[in-house]
Amino acid sequence: MTASPDELEREHTLSTATTRYDELRMRDALASMAGQAPGEGSATPLSRDEALEMLALSEVVIRKAGYGRQAMVRAARGAGASWTQIGSALGSSKQAAWEAHTRWIEDQGRQHERTGYEGLGPDDIASARDLAGGPDS
Repeated sequence: MTASPDELEREHTLSTATTRYDELRMRDALASMAGQAPGEGSATPLSRDEALEMLALSEVVIRKAGYGRQAMVRAARGAGASWTQIGSALGSSKQAAWEAHTRWIEDQGRQHERTGYEGLGPDDIASARDLAGGPDS
């Protein structure tokens, strides 16, 4: 039985999810390069459950990296960076950076409403919105 990204996200840090993903990816790559059938040699192809686990882990890594990215955006805003500077650091426009961050803030609020503990509560949402300001700030 394969775990969902939500289940795996609770079990893993970014580091442990990345490590497990890399283990599976490397074994899959070695088995593909060697053209081995299951049971031959040291690199066996992934089982269906392992392939699905690798897929779910890729989603966990993307989510956790995204959370970290938004935390760094908040840190940059807190340090006085403009949205133009943040957009430049992210390789995007100030508008795109601001919109992505404000979407993240709203997503965190919805997550808190659903779970009651994850994400950002109402006071934290208000603080995050104040810190974000507008795209021209």
